[in-house]
Amino acid sequence: MSDAAQTLPRPATAPASLGAPDATADPTAHPGEVGDFIVLMKPRVMRLVVFTGLVGLLAAPGGLHPVIAFTAVLCIAIGAGAAGALNMWYDADIDAEMNRTARRPLPAGSVSPSDALGFGLVLSMGSVSVMGLWVNWTAASLLALTIAFYVAVYTMWLKRRTPQNIVIGGAAGAFPPMIGWAAVTGSVSVDAMVLFGIIFFWTPPHFWALSLFVGQDYDRASVPMLPVVAGRRATRAQILAYSVLLAPLGVVPFLLGTAGALYGLVAAILGLVFVARAWAVWRADDATDVAPAKKLFGFSIVYLFALFLVLGLDVAVTRALEAWT
Repeated sequence: MSDAAQTLPRPATAPASLGAPDATADPTAHPGEVGDFIVLMKPRVMRLVVFTGLVGLLAAPGGLHPVIAFTAVLCIAIGAGAAGALNMWYDADIDAEMNRTARRPLPAGSVSPSDALGFGLVLSMGSVSVMGLWVNWTAASLLALTIAFYVAVYTMWLKRRTPQNIVIGGAAGAFPPMIGWAAVTGSVSVDAMVLFGIIFFWTPPHFWALSLFVGQDYDRASVPMLPVVAGRRATRAQILAYSVLLAPLGVVPFLLGTAGALYGLVAAILGLVFVARAWAVWRADDATDVAPAKKLFGFSIVYLFALFLVLGLDVAVTRALEAWT
């Protein structure tokens, strides 16, 4: 923790340079275009969030009217977009320092800080309110918790202070299947918490693999990601450790009866491949070989998407067969 503090001289307060990293940019000169506000919502991240939320909804026992189900998924999407917009509002100063984020709307000057903040707050309140009024307040409460956790706990508190930012902050990205489950049942069961756990343990190896080949960005922006603070060897060891924990956890929905044998087989195979990729990262040369980290990062996205896709298909096929017989 002391190393992280030395790495990070700035307090986690609202950055003074929000939206104005470039002295020539005048974000108040004109309102942002529609496309700029879509970018604020992090649509690439939103796709996976919405998909896991949808699968959580489909896997839950019982059912919803299609309009209510669509409303629940839409609220999850808008809530995720709201969290993304508020994250970009707060992090505009460090986004301006990193190559992969410098062209985002706030550091580029195409959206003003006040517009981004207002946009995020309106989406947050709207998504939670609609979820509560149209679906149920358990799902709405989980959605509100997700937004608050991502913005206040991860973005404002952890990200700039500790290399465990991804571990603890990753909980925000793990809530969507629980929200989808609660939208159907009005409660949270062990099955839903297992889906949460899968994404929670998936997040560190996914992001730490990324940080191994974009570490200079985080160093430049004084973000204490694990490779910057603890070194590449420690990061590779942590990637392997979390991958070993993730692989058997991915099979648990089959053991609980949430999904059938097809899911169990696919989850076991995907888990073994994930560990093999993590092992390759562990064995890689610290200074020169980033290819295994890039391969693990790419496969980690495939892993989570495929795992939840097969879970959804398995549940759908099982229910169809039960209804037919």
